[in-house]
Amino acid sequence: MFETLKRLFAGSQNQDEETLSPELSTAVLLVEAALSDGIYADVEEAEIISVLCAGFDLDEARAAELLEQAEDLAEAAVDHHRFTHVVKQLPREQRLTILADLWRVVLADGERDAHEDALIRRLAPLLGLSDRDRAEARHAASGR
Repeated sequence: MFETLKRLFAGSQNQDEETLSPELSTAVLLVEAALSDGIYADVEEAEIISVLCAGFDLDEARAAELLEQAEDLAEAAVDHHRFTHVVKQLPREQRLTILADLWRVVLADGERDAHEDALIRRLAPLLGLSDRDRAEARHAASGR
Protein backbone atom coordinates (compact mmCIF):
# COMPACT_ATOMS: atom_id res chain seq x y z
CA MET A 1 0.00 0.00 0.00
CA PHE A 2 2.80 2.44 0.88
CA GLU A 3 4.54 1.68 -2.41
CA THR A 4 1.34 2.53 -4.29
CA LEU A 5 1.04 5.86 -2.49
CA LYS A 6 4.71 6.58 -3.08
CA ARG A 7 4.35 5.92 -6.83
CA LEU A 8 1.19 8.03 -6.97
CA PHE A 9 2.87 11.06 -5.35
CA ALA A 10 6.10 10.64 -7.30
CA GLY A 11 4.11 10.47 -10.53
CA SER A 12 2.21 13.67 -9.81
CA GLN A 13 5.43 15.50 -8.89
CA ASN A 14 7.14 14.40 -12.12
CA GLN A 15 4.07 15.42 -14.10
CA ASP A 16 4.17 18.89 -12.45
CA GLU A 17 7.81 19.39 -13.36
CA GLU A 18 7.15 18.32 -16.95
CA THR A 19 4.25 20.74 -17.44
CA LEU A 20 5.91 23.74 -15.78
CA SER A 21 8.09 25.60 -18.24
CA PRO A 22 10.60 28.23 -17.14
CA GLU A 23 8.36 30.85 -18.76
CA LEU A 24 5.26 29.76 -16.84
CA SER A 25 7.16 29.33 -13.58
CA THR A 26 8.65 32.81 -13.93
CA ALA A 27 5.21 34.23 -14.71
CA VAL A 28 3.80 32.65 -11.53
CA LEU A 29 6.58 34.17 -9.43
CA LEU A 30 5.95 37.58 -11.02
CA VAL A 31 2.23 37.29 -10.24
CA GLU A 32 3.03 36.27 -6.66
CA ALA A 33 5.25 39.34 -6.36
CA ALA A 34 2.48 41.59 -7.68
CA LEU A 35 -0.02 40.06 -5.25
CA SER A 36 2.24 40.16 -2.21
CA ASP A 37 1.08 43.62 -1.08
CA GLY A 38 -2.58 42.63 -1.40
CA ILE A 39 -3.20 44.82 -4.47
CA TYR A 40 -2.88 43.55 -8.04
CA ALA A 41 -2.70 46.80 -9.99
CA ASP A 42 -3.14 47.09 -13.76
CA VAL A 43 0.31 48.65 -13.99
CA GLU A 44 1.80 45.52 -12.38
CA GLU A 45 -0.05 43.30 -14.83
CA ALA A 46 1.26 45.39 -17.74
CA GLU A 47 4.79 45.17 -16.33
CA ILE A 48 4.52 41.37 -16.10
CA ILE A 49 3.49 41.16 -19.76
CA SER A 50 6.37 43.46 -20.71
CA VAL A 51 8.85 41.38 -18.71
CA LEU A 52 7.62 38.11 -20.26
CA CYS A 53 7.83 39.54 -23.78
CA ALA A 54 11.37 40.84 -23.27
CA GLY A 55 12.73 38.00 -21.16
CA PHE A 56 11.42 35.08 -23.18
CA ASP A 57 11.01 36.67 -26.62
CA LEU A 58 7.23 36.25 -26.62
CA ASP A 59 4.61 38.25 -28.47
CA GLU A 60 2.06 40.13 -26.40
CA ALA A 61 -0.75 37.62 -27.06
CA ARG A 62 1.36 34.66 -25.87
CA ALA A 63 2.54 36.62 -22.83
CA ALA A 64 -1.08 37.48 -21.93
CA GLU A 65 -2.05 33.81 -22.27
CA LEU A 66 0.87 32.81 -20.06
CA LEU A 67 -0.13 35.45 -17.52
CA GLU A 68 -3.65 34.05 -17.36
CA GLN A 69 -2.30 30.56 -16.67
CA ALA A 70 0.10 31.98 -14.08
CA GLU A 71 -2.69 33.81 -12.26
CA ASP A 72 -4.61 30.53 -11.93
CA LEU A 73 -1.54 28.67 -10.66
CA ALA A 74 -0.62 31.47 -8.23
CA GLU A 75 -4.13 31.42 -6.79
CA ALA A 76 -3.89 27.69 -6.11
CA ALA A 77 -0.22 27.63 -5.03
CA VAL A 78 0.64 26.58 -1.51
CA ASP A 79 4.30 27.58 -1.76
CA HIS A 80 6.89 28.76 -4.30
CA HIS A 81 9.20 25.75 -4.36
CA ARG A 82 7.81 24.02 -7.42
CA PHE A 83 8.19 27.24 -9.42
CA THR A 84 11.59 28.28 -8.08
CA HIS A 85 12.86 24.74 -8.68
CA VAL A 86 12.18 25.14 -12.40
CA VAL A 87 13.58 28.68 -12.62
CA LYS A 88 16.70 27.66 -10.65
CA GLN A 89 17.65 25.40 -13.57
CA LEU A 90 18.17 28.48 -15.77
CA PRO A 91 21.63 30.04 -16.16
CA ARG A 92 22.68 32.40 -13.37
CA GLU A 93 22.55 35.50 -15.57
CA GLN A 94 18.96 34.76 -16.52
CA ARG A 95 18.02 34.21 -12.85
CA LEU A 96 19.60 37.57 -12.00
CA THR A 97 17.48 39.19 -14.70
CA ILE A 98 14.37 37.49 -13.32
CA LEU A 99 15.21 38.77 -9.84
CA ALA A 100 15.46 42.32 -11.22
CA ASP A 101 12.17 41.71 -13.04
CA LEU A 102 10.53 40.73 -9.75
CA TRP A 103 11.64 44.09 -8.35
CA ARG A 104 10.33 45.90 -11.45
CA VAL A 105 6.92 44.36 -10.93
CA VAL A 106 6.67 45.23 -7.23
CA LEU A 107 7.93 48.76 -7.86
CA ALA A 108 5.65 49.31 -10.88
CA ASP A 109 2.85 50.73 -8.73
CA GLY A 110 5.18 53.34 -7.24
CA GLU A 111 4.93 51.94 -3.73
CA ARG A 112 7.28 49.69 -1.82
CA ASP A 113 5.70 47.36 0.70
CA ALA A 114 7.28 45.25 3.45
CA HIS A 115 5.43 42.16 2.17
CA GLU A 116 6.98 42.61 -1.27
CA ASP A 117 10.44 42.96 0.26
CA ALA A 118 9.88 39.85 2.37
CA LEU A 119 8.74 37.79 -0.61
CA ILE A 120 11.76 38.69 -2.72
CA ARG A 121 14.03 38.09 0.29
CA ARG A 122 12.59 34.55 0.49
CA LEU A 123 12.72 33.93 -3.27
CA ALA A 124 16.34 34.97 -3.90
CA PRO A 125 17.96 32.02 -2.07
CA LEU A 126 15.42 29.64 -3.59
CA LEU A 127 16.68 30.85 -6.97
CA GLY A 128 20.26 30.24 -5.87
CA LEU A 129 21.01 33.96 -5.52
CA SER A 130 22.58 35.89 -2.65
CA ASP A 131 21.52 38.90 -0.59
CA ARG A 132 24.02 40.95 -2.57
CA ASP A 133 22.43 39.78 -5.83
CA ARG A 134 19.05 40.80 -4.42
CA ALA A 135 20.28 44.27 -3.49
CA GLU A 136 21.93 44.78 -6.88
CA ALA A 137 18.78 43.62 -8.64
CA ARG A 138 16.69 46.08 -6.61
CA HIS A 139 19.09 48.88 -7.49
CA ALA A 140 18.98 47.95 -11.18
CA ALA A 141 15.17 47.84 -11.16
CA SER A 142 14.74 51.14 -9.32
CA GLY A 143 17.23 52.88 -11.59
CA ARG A 144 15.29 51.86 -14.67
